[in-house]
Amino acid sequence: MGLFSRKTDQTLYPLLRFFIALSIFTLVLLIHFKVEDIATQTKTIVGHNLQPTPWHLFPAKAFKNETKYALASKIIQCSYLSCARMTTNGQTTFTHEPEQCPEFYNSIHRDLEPWSNTRVSYTSLMEAKKFASMRIVIIGGKLYVDYYYDCVQSRALFTVWGLLQLLKRYPGSMPDVDLMFDCMDRPIVLKRDHSAMPLPIFRYCTTPNHFDIPFPDWSFWGWVEVNLGPWQEEFKSIKQGSQKMSWQNKFPYAYWKGNPDVNSPVREKLLFCNDTNKWGAQILRQNWAQEILDGFKNSKLSNQCNHRYKIYAEGYAWSVSLKYILSCGPVPLIINPKYEDFFSRGLSPRENYLPISPENVCPSIKTAVEWGNSHPSKAEAIGKAVQDYMEHLNMDRVYDYMYHLINEYAKLLDFKPIRPSTALEECIDSLLCYADETQRGFLERSAASPSPTHPCKLPPPNVEMIKKQVEAKNIIINRTQLIV
Repeated sequence: MGLFSRKTDQTLYPLLRFFIALSIFTLVLLIHFKVEDIATQTKTIVGHNLQPTPWHLFPAKAFKNETKYALASKIIQCSYLSCARMTTNGQTTFTHEPEQCPEFYNSIHRDLEPWSNTRVSYTSLMEAKKFASMRIVIIGGKLYVDYYYDCVQSRALFTVWGLLQLLKRYPGSMPDVDLMFDCMDRPIVLKRDHSAMPLPIFRYCTTPNHFDIPFPDWSFWGWVEVNLGPWQEEFKSIKQGSQKMSWQNKFPYAYWKGNPDVNSPVREKLLFCNDTNKWGAQILRQNWAQEILDGFKNSKLSNQCNHRYKIYAEGYAWSVSLKYILSCGPVPLIINPKYEDFFSRGLSPRENYLPISPENVCPSIKTAVEWGNSHPSKAEAIGKAVQDYMEHLNMDRVYDYMYHLINEYAKLLDFKPIRPSTALEECIDSLLCYADETQRGFLERSAASPSPTHPCKLPPPNVEMIKKQVEAKNIIINRTQLIV
């Protein structure tokens, strides 16, 4: 019997080993296909498995030089494992009293006025989803993002990074909130089309005819594709560059350098003003493709502050160039804009800039330049005032604006925010995981620290006063040619 048992065991062992090996192989294969399946369905902050926004098309991103397995491993690591051990910070301990917020923060109340009586319903939020590239949800100090469409370049990465820095700056102080966000240029929710049910959606700019709610744009934390660093670095560099030459020695004509090929009628008109003798303007075309090849050596903003006047012309919509133009301390010649971002509402014509007629661009520029050269002390004072305005718009104030806007919006929600089933948690580690080496450097340079001070004090709502200020500003702008 013993001999027979040993022979049976010797026959069964190879079969057992075969079935164990087959089971392990099958399990590995299943895991491999499951991992690949998750990776091909997971939508990420850098654009994996996302299509461009249909309302503003751009070439879909291509992810090269990665095998399927390497890509799948990265997506699982970044989207599912990076935040697993993250904990929220405790309550903020403030050691300093807050100051009063700048007056333009009043615009928060105006932007949110459409929901002051009806509040923001879940139904209206879901309708706004049709125009959103992503949904932002904050619960218990954690950030969740549901991605619908890809954003051009690295806008989503730097926008969400800015929100994470806000949570880091005011830990334990941000409310639970649920909002829709679009990262493309033009506002899209027209008041005339949605008057029965205003749709709440956040973006980088708005107009008086839209419900879109303006929010600080991604470039405050850096615009890596054009080598623009975080705002605190860029402003300091630009201001230093502006001081290399006295006002009297600056070129006594207007300057603009940018990309006219962005479907902008105003910029196309501006090209005809390139004559310092006839129109008092120097207009230069910015070739970003060549600039990238040249290592950005000719696009440093601190080297573009040698003129008494600088022109701002909107691009496809509003342009992030506004804050850099104003920071130089010239007399800004602003071609009357259609769009407004969150801080431009605080600019006053003739105090912070001279308005330029979009119908008569070249003659209007000439008139402004001639006035400034005839009144050098007044012109210099305008440049100084607007540079001071931008200096006060430091990152402390940017975060405070974000803080108050989100808090005031959260008060209007008539439902309790919950995490959407398809939303991913995002944290500092998950963003750094996806960022390439250059992006990571920009992100880390713009990292925030907990604030020792309460957010600035938001002025109480006074929408009627804001409307009167806007009307008064428009009267001055409409008298563009009467510069005194």
